[in-house]
Amino acid sequence: MTSKALFAHSALLADGWHEGVLLQWDDAGNLTSVQASEAPQGVPQARFVMPGMVNLHSHAFQRALSGMTEQAGDSPDSFWTWRDLMYRFARRITPEQMSAIAAQLYSECLRHGYTSVCEFHYVHRAPDGNLYARAAETALHVADAARYTGIGMTMLPVLYSYSGFGEAPLKPEQGRFRSSVDDILRIIGELDAQRGPQLEVGLAPHSLRAASVQQIREALAGLPVQRPVHIHIAEQQGEVKQSLDFSARRPVQYLYDHVEVDQRWCLVHATHLSEDEISAIARSGAVAGLCPTTEANLGDGIFPLEPFLAQGGVFGVGSDSHVSQSPVEELRWLEYGQRLSQQRRNIAVSPKQRKVGDFLWQAALRGGAQASGRPVGELAPGKRADLLVLDEQHPNLHGLAPADVLSTLVFSGNDNLVRDVMVGGRWVVRDREHVAQPAIAARFRQTLAELRELRS
Repeated sequence: MTSKALFAHSALLADGWHEGVLLQWDDAGNLTSVQASEAPQGVPQARFVMPGMVNLHSHAFQRALSGMTEQAGDSPDSFWTWRDLMYRFARRITPEQMSAIAAQLYSECLRHGYTSVCEFHYVHRAPDGNLYARAAETALHVADAARYTGIGMTMLPVLYSYSGFGEAPLKPEQGRFRSSVDDILRIIGELDAQRGPQLEVGLAPHSLRAASVQQIREALAGLPVQRPVHIHIAEQQGEVKQSLDFSARRPVQYLYDHVEVDQRWCLVHATHLSEDEISAIARSGAVAGLCPTTEANLGDGIFPLEPFLAQGGVFGVGSDSHVSQSPVEELRWLEYGQRLSQQRRNIAVSPKQRKVGDFLWQAALRGGAQASGRPVGELAPGKRADLLVLDEQHPNLHGLAPADVLSTLVFSGNDNLVRDVMVGGRWVVRDREHVAQPAIAARFRQTLAELRELRS
């Protein structure tokens, strides 16, 4: 029997829990066999095994801001006031510091059950406003952090040219984000040399505020086919108003009027939608990239989940600004936001799946995998060997039937129930600790000490 094998007494497959499943993978980290079996002699065993979650939206450097923006100003605070501190960090952070922060973040994400991340990366330039000798310098440092921690990555270089609708010029504090279509295609070209089983490269027009539709079309024309495309859209009411003032169209309407949006797209946030926009996203097959903890932290609003699901809409979750690094918390608050706004319970379900935890986890797996453009999100041959082993000895899971595991995982307390994590056939978390955690934490502490002076 190959050593690249694990026997699961209960494994979460695409159609639900199965008893007695042998998983095998090859040297490249791809699953080669997932089949019913008796427990083979000499093969490691685990009680509950499930696919790792995809974090479909991340700004890694913002992990260093956690807890530092929770103080009220003299006027009502919003997303727009939160940006001020973020800009101060972004103006001075170095590529090495980005790497240290990203490694800490990714180790935390892995320990909580994310095995892939889509990195929406927009700090491209040096503090003096010039591109580095390698245009992809900062992105390569962040990709190095992913490689070091073991998390799978979809790197999304961000096209960011303007400060608002109508091609308003960038503000001085946005100078490090500045990129043209040529810049972004050059960065993508440099990153393409790193593509492989653990890294995909796509494109992210930052938003309709920061990239014109003409630029988006040009960038898409230069992007290799079938690469993922992500964009922030309709996150705040202020953005909707600006779009209406500029184009007489709401943001999603304006995008769909000018660009062909299909299944390779991920519309991040999409919080404020009309009924027609909900239908348009669902029909196109694009993924709604939902980040409930960040959307709550910034006071964005609540996504219209129920009507979106009723029309077959696809969604996934991400940690965005990283006030949380737990997929459980994102999924829990996705459901709780709906319950609070509608004053009823058990909303995220389908006619075929009435268990909320099961529906949320499985649906987010499918949407996250689609948004990542990578073969992940499922324990099946040909997919990456990305899996979680839950702690069956934890009181919440001890003696539990598989049918109740996902609802317990999502809705039962704040303990992390993930014990071990494998990505691409490699164990990266054992007994709740990342294999390189001491070195990662030391670098992160040093980086925080260097950056915290930027609050003043």
